[in-house]
Amino acid sequence: MAQSDTNLASLVRQAERPPRWGEPLDPNMGEDTLDMLLASEPFSQMDASRFPAGTPLREILRNDSAVREYGSGEIILRKDDYGTSAFLVLTGEVDVVIRPEIDPRLLGRAVRAKKTFVARLAQLWNNNPEPEGWRKRSPRASDKKSASLDKGKSSVYLQDYPRIVSGSQTAKLGEGSMFGEISALSRMPRTATVVAASPVTRLLEFTWEGLRDIMKYDPALKARIDKIYRENSLKAFLSNHPLFDHLDDTSYKELCDAAQLETYGDYNWSGAYKRLAKDGETASANEPVIVREGDYLNGIHMIRAGFCRVSRKYGGGERTLNYIGAGSVFGFGEIANHWKKPDDGLQATHSLRSLGYAHLIFIPTAALEKFANREWAAAELGSALLPDVADAGLDEGEEAPPAGLMEFLAEHRFLNGTKSMVIDMDRCTRCDDCVRACASTHDGNPRFLRHGPIIDNLMIANACMHCVDPVCMIGCPTGAIHRTSFGGEVVINPATCIGCTACANNCPYDSIRMVEVRSEKGEFLVDDEFQPILKATKCDFCVEQKSGPACVNACPHDALTRTNLTRITPIAHWLRKN
Repeated sequence: MAQSDTNLASLVRQAERPPRWGEPLDPNMGEDTLDMLLASEPFSQMDASRFPAGTPLREILRNDSAVREYGSGEIILRKDDYGTSAFLVLTGEVDVVIRPEIDPRLLGRAVRAKKTFVARLAQLWNNNPEPEGWRKRSPRASDKKSASLDKGKSSVYLQDYPRIVSGSQTAKLGEGSMFGEISALSRMPRTATVVAASPVTRLLEFTWEGLRDIMKYDPALKARIDKIYRENSLKAFLSNHPLFDHLDDTSYKELCDAAQLETYGDYNWSGAYKRLAKDGETASANEPVIVREGDYLNGIHMIRAGFCRVSRKYGGGERTLNYIGAGSVFGFGEIANHWKKPDDGLQATHSLRSLGYAHLIFIPTAALEKFANREWAAAELGSALLPDVADAGLDEGEEAPPAGLMEFLAEHRFLNGTKSMVIDMDRCTRCDDCVRACASTHDGNPRFLRHGPIIDNLMIANACMHCVDPVCMIGCPTGAIHRTSFGGEVVINPATCIGCTACANNCPYDSIRMVEVRSEKGEFLVDDEFQPILKATKCDFCVEQKSGPACVNACPHDALTRTNLTRITPIAHWLRKN
């Protein structure tokens, strides 16, 4: 009986823990390591009594942190990667590479050039007879011949690192320094490459959840990170917007001090969305309300990252009018109208909800009245100052898509896609010319499925949408999945993909597939344990083809388009044309 009581008590304690503590970042985190961390700065300076009983400092470190060791030249962060962790230097040093940037090929990227006409013609007979053939002249990082990869940790080293950074501008960070915290909290790409500079560099990796909770209960750490953000990222963001690009440094400082940083929704929204979709549930129930229609507007919301849904009451419910992303402003129209007509009320005419995860900057009305460039607003937007938010993103004279389509796009989070594959099923004859064209361009395997959610006559196919917020890039250990330098397409470098499945598991749209690699003779390749060697494949938007995406070019009925769903205009124009 006593044993049963013990088991029951253990279950009750586990059930009361926050869900994220079901899987610690480091399952082997020991008591001695925790004692060492709590005895060192900055944790030794924190007041543990400020932390609630449900999330004590020791348990945050136990579950949301891990001690990592890196060797000299080992890449810790890559510029333009997405990540969810911040790092604290425990021992050793790291180099932050400022300029010039390290050759992308050394970071696991692929440097691609457009194929010439001769090369495009040659691919018709040079492709492998077997799909996903692995040519010996194109080894991948999982091959033993790749000396730059530590398979035990899936880490990439820069060979001859001192020579690579010779003459480069770097910033050296030592014991007690923190880096990566701004990108982790705001879901923005890493702004620099960070490389271990000591033979043994020990870092403490934080999950964003752990960092958030420590900031919540430790004023000193919160003040430090807020100061860094306001001095760098926030000032850069505000100074690039026409409302505030005319200010001097003193005014920017005052504006940044008045601004409030807000986050809404689930940071790991892709996993939650996939679970809801699997269970047949809708995602709209998990959309936190930021501003409700009819509320008093005491400022504007500027979206720094993520997406939000704009809606208005309709009958007994609400109708989606628009979805807005990074760089958009909500609430300025009503405030600008109030400047013209002070006797009018200052209530929100629309509701604003977070779709997935959104990082916003709130500017109070007082700061807006003091610092906003009213001359720009009047000149840019005319006498009305701002158009109705429902029509934002539409060209003049363009009609908005049907309300049902807007709901559909928002519900499935397709607003994230900049190059989504949309198929008009009334025009499509199922000839599969698009599939065959894709296969002939990509090692014998098509990079998409002519299948996906359908509304009326439109299908959004399971093809990579090259998202604004590419959550597939989070956690790639070798940097194989990345954005191209110019077009921003999300591509995978087969030479450094190790088949870990991280990108495929993260993609909320099922657009990445793991395939087994074959030899040129058609033999399935296996590793030392006779397990198939995999690589991730997805649509690369035919970045090597000067003629553009093969799927679009091959469609004989003009039934297929690749369109930007982050704005209303492209899809509205295509629907009107069809």
